[in-house]
Order: sequence, then structure tokens, then C-alpha cells
Amino acid sequence: MNLSTKAYTALYSPYRPTHRPSRGETVVVLLAGGLWTLTLASLAWLTFLVGMVAVWGAAAGQPIGDLLRPFFLTVAAAAATLIALAFAPGIRRLAPATRLLLLGALACPVPTCLAILTWPQTS
Repeated sequence: MNLSTKAYTALYSPYRPTHRPSRGETVVVLLAGGLWTLTLASLAWLTFLVGMVAVWGAAAGQPIGDLLRPFFLTVAAAAATLIALAFAPGIRRLAPATRLLLLGALACPVPTCLAILTWPQTS
């Protein structure tokens, strides 16, 4: 079997990546990572806070379902909305880093504002 030189080189040569991210793409990735870190940290704080209130309520003999159900339903609805938006045709055409930045910008404000509002009240 005779392979052309081009085919042989493509099959047996060392791996050489062809895509090098540009400086703008790196900035978008860093911004998206920062937004998602802030969003997830805020959501973790709020989940911890709701969990502690639920534990204290359960220790006092109060029903905790009325507290936990709306919180987790709200988080699930927000996640479902973001997933549906991520798969919308116009958004799917964006580059993955740009899509993460857009979704992070939409997801960040509400949990971050709530976490900032609850932080001083707990200390």
C-alpha cells in the first residue's frame, strides 16, 4: 500500500495543535470564569444559609419543607432557563467562550445581590 507523503505525514507525524487562542479569546475566557466563580460562590453561600436555617428550624421542631422547596425550585427553574437559553439557535452559533460569558452575565446578578444583602445580616 502506497501512501502519499501528505497522508503519511498527517498520520504519523507528532501532534501539532493548529489553533492558538488569541488574546481577545483569552480575556473572554477569564471574564467568563470570573463571572461563573462569583455566581457559584454566591449560590454556595445562599445554599449554606438556607441549609443552616433549615437545620435550626428542624431542631426547633418546625416543618422545613416550606423553606427548602421554594429555594430549590427557584434554583432548578433558573438552571433550566439558562440551559434552554444556551441551546437557543442564536446562542448556539456563538463561540463557546462567548456563550459562557453571556450566560454568566445573565446568571450572576441575582444570586450575587442576594448574597451581598444577606452577608451583613448574618454577621
